[in-house]
Amino acid sequence: MKTSIATVSLSGNLTQKLAAIQSAGFDGIEIFEQDFIASDFSPLEVGRMVRDHGLEITLFQPFRDFEGLPEPHRSRAFARAARKFELMNQLGTDLVLFCSSLHPAAMGGIDRMASDFHELGDLAQQFGVRVGYEALCWGRFVNDHRDAWEVVRRADHPNIGLILDSFHTLGRRIDPASIRSIPADRIFFVQMADAPAIEMDLLYWSRHFRNMPGEGDLDVTGFMRAVLATGYDGWLSLEIFNDQFRAGLPRLVALDGRRSLIALQDRARRAEPALVVDLPDFPPPAPVEQVEFIEFATSDDDASELTTLLTATGFTPAGRHVSKPVTLWRQGGVNLLVNTDARGFARTSFVAHGTTVSEIGLKVPDATASHARALALLAQPHTEAAGPGELTIPAIRGVSGSVIRFLDGGADLSRIWQVDFQTDPQPLPGAGLTGIDHIAQTMPYDEMLSSSLFYTEIFQAEKSPMVDVIDPDGLVRSQAIRSGRMRVTLNGAEARRTLAGRFIEESLGSSVQHIAFSSADIFASAAALAGLGFPALRIGANYYDDLAARFGLDPSLTKRLRAANIMYDEDAGGQFFQLYSMPRKDGFFLEIVQRQGNYQGYGAPNAPFRIAAQKRTARPAGMPRS
Repeated sequence: MKTSIATVSLSGNLTQKLAAIQSAGFDGIEIFEQDFIASDFSPLEVGRMVRDHGLEITLFQPFRDFEGLPEPHRSRAFARAARKFELMNQLGTDLVLFCSSLHPAAMGGIDRMASDFHELGDLAQQFGVRVGYEALCWGRFVNDHRDAWEVVRRADHPNIGLILDSFHTLGRRIDPASIRSIPADRIFFVQMADAPAIEMDLLYWSRHFRNMPGEGDLDVTGFMRAVLATGYDGWLSLEIFNDQFRAGLPRLVALDGRRSLIALQDRARRAEPALVVDLPDFPPPAPVEQVEFIEFATSDDDASELTTLLTATGFTPAGRHVSKPVTLWRQGGVNLLVNTDARGFARTSFVAHGTTVSEIGLKVPDATASHARALALLAQPHTEAAGPGELTIPAIRGVSGSVIRFLDGGADLSRIWQVDFQTDPQPLPGAGLTGIDHIAQTMPYDEMLSSSLFYTEIFQAEKSPMVDVIDPDGLVRSQAIRSGRMRVTLNGAEARRTLAGRFIEESLGSSVQHIAFSSADIFASAAALAGLGFPALRIGANYYDDLAARFGLDPSLTKRLRAANIMYDEDAGGQFFQLYSMPRKDGFFLEIVQRQGNYQGYGAPNAPFRIAAQKRTARPAGMPRS
């Protein structure tokens, strides 16, 4: 199925939008009338520009307030339509979108509207163009695709067809199964948009909060299945109105859009195998079995600060790469790599961000399959030459430009430590840390949906609802993604004075801001860490007084929590304990957690108090790095 995107979905001028759409691999483009009018190009020039980019103009839109009008409004509407048809001939497109009327003088009536469209079909035929009728979910008389279809059916004209938009159907909670009975040849065009589940005015919701399929909460897969069940094989397009996207990079938004359409069709065919989907075959999503390693890129001069922190957290050097200046640090089931290579990707990451997480190794059931799926979903491959006898591990560029490596589970997993590293086989002392609980990635807010889509479509993953985290200097939005034993929290900052916003400035872009390690006994771990010189974050006494009152904790437990600077949360599933390090100068920090019962959260109620404590210890804004 050919893919298209509306110009209104992207920021920038028409030239910039065309370049981004071409780069993302779309086949066509919807010309939104406002984008055309705002340009200085003639219709002929716009048509030529589109074709020079290897694209087709799939749709011109929108034409408003046409059907069911009394005179003289009716004659004026037909005159307007004739002018638009002439413009379409110059642009080089044969399809225009007419949306259901909001005109205050419109009279409604299915037969009256159908008669108008039949006559319009005769006019369109003279210009060699077609008209698609779309039901706006806030339309005055027609706000349901079933009513729009009835108008088209009664109009009974080959140049009049139906345009379906997932938002207008799903936003009104209309069962998309009703689409299955519509003849495929009467569906002229299909537009896709998702949206978060927010109760608000339909028009405002549509104009500001649409997002790419898979980024929201609507049943876009059910809608896609219904469309495909009709036999429709025409254009599949995106019409996204989103304030965030209008401020984002057009190249990134366009790439996310095409990724979302590929993933959407893939989900539909896996949910209903009988459907015919014109999409190359590629592997299904798989869960992450564990985070096998995290690699830090640093330099010889800066490594000492990082290794001091790792030592104080109970990690011990346990091996070295056979050909590169990469040291393996271990504790329990955690493998951390410190890479000081002056060449290659690690060096590039360090130069760009300072000491930073540059690679994450993920254990998956089939590394080759996960890599193939990622590439099919437009992930950028990453290659670096391996030394003689060393393993070649499939990899992609991940969120913020870091690298994700895919490692096979089972016996093959240990090969990286046997082949690429010389390791110490002796058991290592530590502080009782057993694994990686979650990785927290901080980014500008307008990159959050892109990052969420990346994880949820490449892996078998689920996302939690977005939550607001209060920083004394602004708001940070947070969303957790979980795939098997990999948990990632995405934290989006808008205000530069927040802790997250300052970290973005310090690291010059999105990056991992903290890593949370798991412990089976956080009090024992805290005692061991204190002996190692762990720089624990001091939590104020007011927090513990409030904590005891909120949860009715035993005074002895509250006393232990206060003494160790451990934070606490609970829900119906269980309990959660958190111990934080003080932040480094760049804002990076570590966390130790213990989950009891079936607690699935991340201690969100504690975040404002943790952030306030961290900001009390951070260097003042504007003070240069040492």
